[in-house]
Amino acid sequence: MTAFFMHYCKKIKLVLCAWLLVFIPQFAVAGNTNLHINTAELVAVGDMYELNADVDMKFSPKVEDAISKGFVLKFILEFQLSKPRKYWFDDEVVTVSHEVALNYHALSRQFIVTRGEQQKTFVRLDEALDDLSYISGLNVFKKSEIENEEHLKAALLMRLDTKKLPQALQADDEWHMSSQRFEWTPNFVNQLPKAEPKPEIKLEPAK
Repeated sequence: MTAFFMHYCKKIKLVLCAWLLVFIPQFAVAGNTNLHINTAELVAVGDMYELNADVDMKFSPKVEDAISKGFVLKFILEFQLSKPRKYWFDDEVVTVSHEVALNYHALSRQFIVTRGEQQKTFVRLDEALDDLSYISGLNVFKKSEIENEEHLKAALLMRLDTKKLPQALQADDEWHMSSQRFEWTPNFVNQLPKAEPKPEIKLEPAK
């Protein structure tokens, strides 16, 4: 009986160790995550689909201090639309990336958020972060690139482009900012335009 009890206890210890190895690293990563995507959606506008998303952004004092000293932070938004396959890798339908930058202009004492050719200026960093964390009306693909009957999966990830940082900072884990991979299933059916009914053709009887 004692031998059986000891064997049972060893099994419990092994299970607990395996559980800790799997879940503790995930909790640690989650605790260090400073970019977190809350919501994302695709909206049909004209002949395009636009991306809207909301991201939580938290910077450490070290990062905030670097921004105030003139460092430019460039974030990359990676969007992917794919068709799931049961026994193989998902089939990529659309893969696009967009860049948004944040920097501080010392002469004007303003924080600048740059998206393509568009720039917005803010007096305070928290105001700039609010704008940076809200993605609205970002063109990602045309309606003609998908088919109505396809069941597609969308995914979004946001990360800091560390390659644009000085070499000394690239090795610092504090600068390796990346969100989780946010996945959802878009409802394209309700957004596609309804086909207009064809006019009924009446045939006149031959005289």
